[in-house]
Formats: sequence, C-alpha cells, structure tokens
Amino acid sequence: MTDVQGSDLDITTEDGVADAYLAHPTDGRPRPGVLFYQDAYGLRPHLKSMADRLAAAGYTVLVPNVFYRLGRAPVFDLPEFIDPSADPTIWERLGPAVFSMTPDMAGRDSAAFLRWMADSPLIADGPVGITGYCMGARLSLWTAAAHPDRVAAAAGFHGGALATDDPTSPHLGAPRVTAELYFGHADNDHSLPPEQIERFEKALTEAGVRHTCEVYPGAHHGYTQADTPAYDREADERHWAALLGLLERTF
Repeated sequence: MTDVQGSDLDITTEDGVADAYLAHPTDGRPRPGVLFYQDAYGLRPHLKSMADRLAAAGYTVLVPNVFYRLGRAPVFDLPEFIDPSADPTIWERLGPAVFSMTPDMAGRDSAAFLRWMADSPLIADGPVGITGYCMGARLSLWTAAAHPDRVAAAAGFHGGALATDDPTSPHLGAPRVTAELYFGHADNDHSLPPEQIERFEKALTEAGVRHTCEVYPGAHHGYTQADTPAYDREADERHWAALLGLLERTF
C-alpha cells in the first residue's frame, strides 16, 4: 500500500457546481481513475476513508457529492453512527433526494465528472473504472451505459432497484454497456428481491455484457458501510477483493 493524499474540490456541471473528494497516491504520478458513487447517506468521513483505501491500492479516486443540487456535503445532518432504527426521520429526509436522481441527471453529471477526470494530470489516459454503493450501484450502471467509450469496468454493491418495471430501470441500459461489470448483491435485500436479481442477470447475459453477479449470504443492504448497523466485516472484505480484482484485470 502507498501513502495517500486527499483533498476537496469543485466540479462544474450543467446544473451547477458539485463538491467532491479526491484521493490519490502522494507521488503525484498519473494512476488509473476510479469514479466512486456514494450511498444514500452521502459524502462523509467513512466514504472518504474508503476512497483512501482504494487510492492506496494505486488508483486516483473521485467521490462526487451527487446531491449537490441540494447543497454542499454534508447535505443532511446525520450522526457519526447512522442508525435509521434509532431515528426514523433519517429516511423521511433522505428518500426524496435518493429517488429524485434520474438517468438523465446521472448522464449529465457523469459527463462532467468524466471530463474532469480526463483533464486531471493525476489520472492516466484512457477509460476509467467505477464503483457504487446502494443508490450508487444504479449510478454506476447508468454511467457505464451512457458513456461506454469512457468506462472500462463498473461495480456495484448492495444496490437496490436495479431491474424494476420502471422505464428508467438501470438494467435496460445493458445493451449499451461495453465495460466488464461486477455486482455484489446483499442477501434478503428488500430493495433487490430475487426476481429482480434474476431479471438483472438475464438482461446482462442477453446483452452479451461481461459480468459477474454474486449474492453475499447473510449480508444486509449496506454491508460495506462501517458507520451503520448493516456493516458486515466478512462481506466488506469480500467486496474489496472483488473490486480490486476487477480493477486489476482492467488496468
């Protein structure tokens, strides 16, 4: 592992200015870029620590605040340890923001994020990788479909609503994806029931997308997030192995 430097920055988009966190090895050499999409709880210390860990493995990692239209991070006032069972109002506040994200918005935002990455001297030339968590798994797939020439690998972990009946469902973009995909599903996840898992993988297979989809037994939705009760250390380490394996195969 290498030493890492982190900094805050702003990225101009079609709809405003998105604040973001950038983590990269301290040597300043250009490294493969990874676009890191947040979960519903937003850009916060835990996500920055995850970005730092990924950067220590040899990548330059950009974590945008995808809720920037509502304000700079932290957009919502959340405790250091986030437990919705202790405060039911958390999801009352977060829900509208999460479900306000559309493929069109994701396409505009990701174009700006990818342009910034292409211009950064800290990021090697060529396509980038993506990883996303919870709602970020949807954003990961939408971005891979919207910018196939810019995305070489995309991952999603404990994603929800990946293959619904909605006309904007992420799985419908599979025919446009050229990246290799990895998705690690949570077991018994109410936001991604078995029928959606089956529909999701069928869509990827029929589109000829190189992919791996796995269900993590016993893991709950949010299993990578150590600042929540859903955290599962074993599933989290499995996620890191899968993500780093995907990136190593790609870059």
